[in-house]
Amino acid sequence: MAEPRHPLQHPPEAGGATAAHRELLAGTPDVIAPGHTFGSVTDKITGIVLTHRTPVGWFMGFAIAFLFLMILNVTIIKLLFTGIGIWGNNIPVGWAFDIINFVWWIGIGHAGTLISAILLLLNQSWRNSINRFAEAMTLFAVACAGQFPLLHLGRPWLFYWLFPYPNTMGVQPQFRSPLVWDVFAVSTYATVSLLFWFVGLVPDLATLRDRTRNRWAKATYGILAMGWRGAASHWQKYETASLLLAGLATPLVISVHTVVSFDFTVAIVPGWHSTIFPPYFVAGAIYSGFAMVLTIAIPLRKAYDLEDFITMHHLENMAKVMLATGLIVAYGYFYEYFMSIYSGNKFDLYLTQMRFHGPYSHFYYMLILCNILTPQLLWSRRARTNVALLFAMSLVVNLGMWLERFVIVVISLTRDFMPSAWGRYSATVWDYATFAGTIGLFVMLLFLFVRVMPAISIAEMRELVAETSEDHE
Repeated sequence: MAEPRHPLQHPPEAGGATAAHRELLAGTPDVIAPGHTFGSVTDKITGIVLTHRTPVGWFMGFAIAFLFLMILNVTIIKLLFTGIGIWGNNIPVGWAFDIINFVWWIGIGHAGTLISAILLLLNQSWRNSINRFAEAMTLFAVACAGQFPLLHLGRPWLFYWLFPYPNTMGVQPQFRSPLVWDVFAVSTYATVSLLFWFVGLVPDLATLRDRTRNRWAKATYGILAMGWRGAASHWQKYETASLLLAGLATPLVISVHTVVSFDFTVAIVPGWHSTIFPPYFVAGAIYSGFAMVLTIAIPLRKAYDLEDFITMHHLENMAKVMLATGLIVAYGYFYEYFMSIYSGNKFDLYLTQMRFHGPYSHFYYMLILCNILTPQLLWSRRARTNVALLFAMSLVVNLGMWLERFVIVVISLTRDFMPSAWGRYSATVWDYATFAGTIGLFVMLLFLFVRVMPAISIAEMRELVAETSEDHE
């Protein structure tokens, strides 16, 4: 006897919804707009990939992102033939843009795991509309972040020395270095995020396989769907795997950026040696991550007419998370200032003076403006529901979090314990080109993802329709 199929595998057609059904759906317009059926949800999301012609704006955006990717390739080739001397790194500021951009990109990837794992375990239905592209954002951000430590090696073809591989000479990595810890933390994070993202895609890949008329696309989606038929046993295993991966990914949200913060806090450099760094870095990562989700979600819902699925409820909830984590980050800033005064340590006091009155003080004041003062507008519901303002604020927060890493790295290192070790730092055109190139890579991968994969989970949006119907029966 054939196995029973999941009820969501037989959605009614988009035009088959009755007036009564629409009235029932109108009861919960927060997570999905009223009037949608299983069929209309499927048609809308798959239509972006299968039936819609690629808009001219997509080609223009992809071309710009691809141009920046080519800039990245040029900088990498220049680096391999010349060395890392093309950057502005010097003796007091040894890592500079590399560690700044590495931490910034890793932080951006945190929101995807938080939305996917923690909100799933907490049964928050508003995650269903944004989790798919947030997970993809995580993978792309980790890909961008991983390039900076690799390129900083100078000889990136020897990256495997970071792993405990067997060798006759007994040369092993220095496991007391937090940079080696980063390798294991980030690689584990990327692996679990990839598995979580792919498991969630399997039912949607089967939907694309069944709907596409292109033979090559059908074969490709069919291979990736791994024989999914929508049987009850398939759904049971799918839900079990999702919960197990969510439980595994949840501690990663905390552990990964905690390990990244150890790059700084295990050192004795003034401004780094602080116990507040692990929770402060985790909150900052979620802060910048949700800002980037807003940066992606707002243009996406506008370009593909997805306001019915990514509603104001989603944008407002993300703004609330940004406000909460922003307050934690502000507390971290205040804690650093308070402890420098309370401890009486003259080196910490001097560092605080340098942040307010030193040669890089303008970066610190811009940081305060972007990360503390501007987000206070989110206390107002009118601001949280203003789409243009939210988009602008997401860009401001992303800039502020990058400035935070700049302040932590550069100001702390340019004024060490001994005046003989003091120096100045200024980035070169190659520093900026490398960073801009990784942004181009990130945006290009997002454009490709939206074009060939469903940017919103079809199966989970169907669940919202099903739950709405059951609540009103």
